Amino acid sequence: MGDLQTVGIGDGKPRRQAWPWGGSLSSRPRSARMGDLQTVGIGHGKAWRQAWPWGGSLQCGWVSPSSRGRGPRDYQMREMEMALLESDSDDDVEILSILAMEDERLKRRASINITSWFNYSPVFPSYIFRRRFRMSRPLFFRLQSALEAYDPYFIQKRNAAGTLGLSSLQKMTAALRILAYGVAADSTDEYVRIGESTAVESLKKFVKAVVNIFSEEYLRSPNSNDIARLLAVNEKRGFPGMLGSIDCMHWKWKNCPTAWKGQYTGHSREPTLILEAIASYDRWIWHAFFGLPGSHNDINVLEHSSVFTELAQGRAPPVNYSINGHDYTMGYYLADGIYPQWSTFVKTISAPVEAKKKHFARVQEACRKDVECAFGILQARFSIVRGPARFWDEATLNDIMKACIILHNMIIEDERDSNEVQQDDDYEQVPESIPIPVSREPTIEVQNFIQSHIRIRDRETHSQLQADLVEHLWQLTWPIIRLSSFNFHACIIYLCYSLL
Repeated sequence: MGDLQTVGIGDGKPRRQAWPWGGSLSSRPRSARMGDLQTVGIGHGKAWRQAWPWGGSLQCGWVSPSSRGRGPRDYQMREMEMALLESDSDDDVEILSILAMEDERLKRRASINITSWFNYSPVFPSYIFRRRFRMSRPLFFRLQSALEAYDPYFIQKRNAAGTLGLSSLQKMTAALRILAYGVAADSTDEYVRIGESTAVESLKKFVKAVVNIFSEEYLRSPNSNDIARLLAVNEKRGFPGMLGSIDCMHWKWKNCPTAWKGQYTGHSREPTLILEAIASYDRWIWHAFFGLPGSHNDINVLEHSSVFTELAQGRAPPVNYSINGHDYTMGYYLADGIYPQWSTFVKTISAPVEAKKKHFARVQEACRKDVECAFGILQARFSIVRGPARFWDEATLNDIMKACIILHNMIIEDERDSNEVQQDDDYEQVPESIPIPVSREPTIEVQNFIQSHIRIRDRETHSQLQADLVEHLWQLTWPIIRLSSFNFHACIIYLCYSLL
């Protein structure tokens, strides 16, 4: 009776519910009302397969995917329907009429929720679709095609009874809502008509498929064309040879196992997982290393990371530039004060005194915010990485983080400004892997690797590069400062003559 009260039955109110076929329920004869019920599949003498609003069918005991685990409740509803159908009371027929009407309303509502976004004439405009799904509609359909081609799980199929299962739109919508809003899995059951366990399964398969399909394209290191574009843009910003900025971000792990909490707890006093990333001026994330416990600092993460693996192995594209008369052969990243003094890092100057060093520190700290902005945009688009992680295993969290970064890069590529400089360069070019011959004899590759390893950690080059950048930025800014100083002194002289 509690379920009947949810649709207005048994609550003491007058039962004069409007009927879709016109008139009032009590004003129609019993035979006419039974005929109306037969049009919705109740009381026609056959095996009743009418769907129940709370999941399953009352007569046959079939349980939908969204109502698994409701056996006793489903049995009680089935007994209730059988008792109502066998009764001769007009009130019982009225109860069945209202239940059938409520079921039809829920069906129409579920259908409208899905088709209002994806049909040929959608109800909501494109900017609302982008706000809800964090991406444009063409990009969403591109993901749908790729997922259906990769994993048969996202293809809508019929079960043994011939009933259509969940579509790829429902599964993708549930997964993206969890990623975008960071909500619990059971918060999507009423909207897309999908159960909690199915929503979790769809999320896991979605992120794994996205990582396996698109990681080679959207989680790769920059190739020669990308490096040329990055060098050209960053040279105009005052940092020739810069490839991006590097930093780390912590993701709170709410359901960290108790035995691991000491290992994963760091300065935040809560278990966290660390993401190391490199971002460029357009917030594109070129490098992502995730999964180390939160007790590590940025230096420990750097020692475990593969950010300089290709450079040490000699497989990275060459980066040649000159600053203040000195030639350099390796690109660098802007970093904060905790990173070591390597030739591939340019850090700020703490407590600068001279004017040129103050100017360098101000510009370096402003450009280094690229990676901070990328972290902020990533957390704003996908709230699941902003709030505490609720999954138990690290593999799922790793797939979620990588999938969010891939989708972040895909959105940046899809919405890239056509007026931005050097936009004819293609992000989609994937460098071919260079096979490395295996030899057990002493080879020159080992010596080159050792030399590259030493050059990356050269402190003298780090100091020389920082000094050259200080002079370079000061030379770029000095004419403006000198002109401003000249105007200031001219104003002072003019005021003095005016007072005389």
